[in-house]
Amino acid sequence: MKSTTRGTLAAVITCVAAAAGAAAAVTPAAAIGTVPVPVPLDGVEKSLNVELSTIGGEIPLPTPGAPEGPRFVEGRLIPERAVPQLPVAAGLPGLGLRAPLPEILGDEFNHVGVDAPAADLRTLGPGLDVDAPLTAPNPDRFGLPDLKLPEAGVLTPVLQAVPTADLGLGKGL
Repeated sequence: MKSTTRGTLAAVITCVAAAAGAAAAVTPAAAIGTVPVPVPLDGVEKSLNVELSTIGGEIPLPTPGAPEGPRFVEGRLIPERAVPQLPVAAGLPGLGLRAPLPEILGDEFNHVGVDAPAADLRTLGPGLDVDAPLTAPNPDRFGLPDLKLPEAGVLTPVLQAVPTADLGLGKGL
């Protein structure tokens, strides 16, 4: 094989490998997020010969995160957050709706549109925080711990979201 042929073949293989690497890097990011859900009404619209609404939605895919591990706190025998809270990132479902709105004084159609995109949702599952009925070693008692009341607490779940929606009215939305 000539050196020019080998060089050309090496350049083609390098380009294909770079394109495959870029596609592999893009695919996971595209897979995480939302899945579009269209509602097909084209057949009904054509068979009845009328303009119908267009409806579509988005369903978010939940992705679990890494929980915060237990933290050592001075003066406690058992670390804080013995059972950590599990974070889950997801979203609220989205909705897109376009509907014809007939005018009262004419034959033209105005359209109304509602767009509520999928909103990010941050959650933390419930956790558990406990402490033993003993204190840290007491040097005044030759290193023996003192007694205290046991502590137990439930870490409440967290739910945070900022949903938005847009309402539009006009001709041919």
